[in-house]
Amino acid sequence: MRALDWRGIEDDLNQYGCAVVPGLLDADACAALAARYDDAAHFRSRVVMQRHGFGQGEYQYFAYPLPDLVAALREQLYGPLAAIANRWQAAMGLDGRFPLAHGDFLARCHAAGQTRPTPLLLRYREGDYNCLHQDLYGEHVFPLQLAVLLSRPQEDFTGGEFVLTEQRPRMQSRVEVVPLAQGDAVLFPVAQRPVNGTRGSYRVNMRHGVSRLRTGLRHTLGIIFHDAS
Repeated sequence: MRALDWRGIEDDLNQYGCAVVPGLLDADACAALAARYDDAAHFRSRVVMQRHGFGQGEYQYFAYPLPDLVAALREQLYGPLAAIANRWQAAMGLDGRFPLAHGDFLARCHAAGQTRPTPLLLRYREGDYNCLHQDLYGEHVFPLQLAVLLSRPQEDFTGGEFVLTEQRPRMQSRVEVVPLAQGDAVLFPVAQRPVNGTRGSYRVNMRHGVSRLRTGLRHTLGIIFHDAS
């Protein structure tokens, strides 16, 4: 994986609540990952969103062992993100800290009974959408996650924008719509992030989702760094 501008990524996360990494995956890698969706052997479970009130569409969680590319992204991105996460923990006045090696963090998850892998592929067709939500799967939650758009906007699909909302204390919520091209990734908070105010940092709650797909077919890779109970 190419070297990333982690200073710029952290600046964007602090200022906007998200950071786009252009061209994290090339077109061939995107197509290969999307093609896995129809092979159930790669996955541990399938979720049809409308059955649970999550929206409309579906997704599947990968089984262990993860595909090589997914495992590599999870492992290589975790360390720099853990450094950011630890600075966020301190800014929000939270005591917990994250080890800088993903294997050590997964060992913590597994010891607490969180043993099911959480990286996933999502599929949206015309009319599908994903309600605003947070990906919390147990006691141990890593505060940052990643989504990679595998399809081509305006060619494979229209609509289906990635959306974040920030619920600020005693203020109206702020919305961020994140345009992505094929292979672009967006890094964003799972649930909370620190925001600088006049009296220091305070916590805001974050949720994310996907707007209604107007036409076509949209695939996304999601990488969550904690496992599920």
